[in-house]
Amino acid sequence: MKTNKQIAEILDEPACEHNKKSKSGCAKPAPGASAGGCAFDGAQIALLPIVDVAHIVHGPIACAGSSWDNRGTRSSGPTLYRMGMTTDLTEQDIVMGRSEKRLFHSIKQAVETYAPPAVFIYNTCVPALVGDDIESVCKAATERFGVPVVPIDSAGFYGTKNMGNRIAGDAMVKYVVGTRDPDPLPESVHRPGITVHDVNLIGEYNIAGEFWHVLPLLDELGLRVLCTLSGDARFREVQTMHKAEVNMMVCSKAMLNVARKLESKFGTPWFEGSFYGISDTSQALRDFARLIGDADLTARTEAVIAREEARVLADLEPWKERLNGKRVLLNTGGVKSWSVVSALQDLGMVVVATGTKKSTEEDKARIRELMGEEALMLDDVSPKKLLQVVKDYRCDILIAGGRNLYTALKARLAFLDINQEREFGYAGYGGMLELVRQLALTIESPVWDAVRTPAPWRSAGTA
Repeated sequence: MKTNKQIAEILDEPACEHNKKSKSGCAKPAPGASAGGCAFDGAQIALLPIVDVAHIVHGPIACAGSSWDNRGTRSSGPTLYRMGMTTDLTEQDIVMGRSEKRLFHSIKQAVETYAPPAVFIYNTCVPALVGDDIESVCKAATERFGVPVVPIDSAGFYGTKNMGNRIAGDAMVKYVVGTRDPDPLPESVHRPGITVHDVNLIGEYNIAGEFWHVLPLLDELGLRVLCTLSGDARFREVQTMHKAEVNMMVCSKAMLNVARKLESKFGTPWFEGSFYGISDTSQALRDFARLIGDADLTARTEAVIAREEARVLADLEPWKERLNGKRVLLNTGGVKSWSVVSALQDLGMVVVATGTKKSTEEDKARIRELMGEEALMLDDVSPKKLLQVVKDYRCDILIAGGRNLYTALKARLAFLDINQEREFGYAGYGGMLELVRQLALTIESPVWDAVRTPAPWRSAGTA
């Protein structure tokens, strides 16, 4: 179980803008702060997309049941990550003091049944409260079965989902990163005159397979992605992250501590970027080239950007006429609070307000840069507040997470899901075209005219 000092160290993130506002780092979690997701939930969200690992939840079955498969990440191969595993602790296990023994046997069963390259153990509230020493159990299991067993001490009462993200990233740096070197490039990959550079993406979850829109461009430029932490990742890839030349921080709210620690420990430079929108995707590619410092890569990057931007702008032209001037209320958090703003502005749409409940100070600074100093940023994203903004600013569509779907439908307002439950990938140049298509289909759906038209008997004045 983590001490108060260890929790304070996780909250105090030197690379975070909060530390420039206050010496105490991020605010200490208040009672009820984990209502949107506890530390355990955040840890599993961050690591579950490592697709070939056996993920075991050490705790009552409800913890595993409530968190399993709640993020639409996709895999290009192994599907073990979709197998829900738990020690299923009961009152008898706690009273009789056999929860550690149950954990050890669960690890044994997972290793013998699935032969995974590694096993991740997520500690939850109950075993943390009774004092289970999961680090010792994991160490003993590693020695016994010859498979890395990684403890992730993420009891829900430690704090919010964001803290769980950081705990998960910290565990990867502490136990996994640096334990092997990357495989040499096969001869078939070598291209004459092109130097291959290794990079990582941190906080990229491959929701709805959207990273696959971007990967072909990186391959074309000669940027080998050693690891995406953690979308469609493999355990052996996480082990090699220390060998990257540059790290891209895709979601700073989640794993900023990983980028900072890899820089301090291995000297790897990093930048924060986004693959949402044309301008942000181009800037991310330029930032890779800038930090790597290869003149040939820079020239090829500019050529690829010019080609892709010309292609996507031509494809967007007929759609822009249909969406130009449409007014949007954006309610999402983290990097999407500003990166999606940029994508929508590329289409000529007007973002009247954006939710910032889960955004960092750097995210808010980017929003002001894009929308102006008077940008309306909503910390209160209750249904009542959202509907008031829709009414006051005459919004045409609400872009948010799935929990806001019924709020929009009750208000007879067009809605597009942008969070982890979405079915379509919006990253990269190709993802931009999908975003535009879905926006147009949603806003122009004939159902809105039908539901907004008064019933015939009401217009006729009858009861």
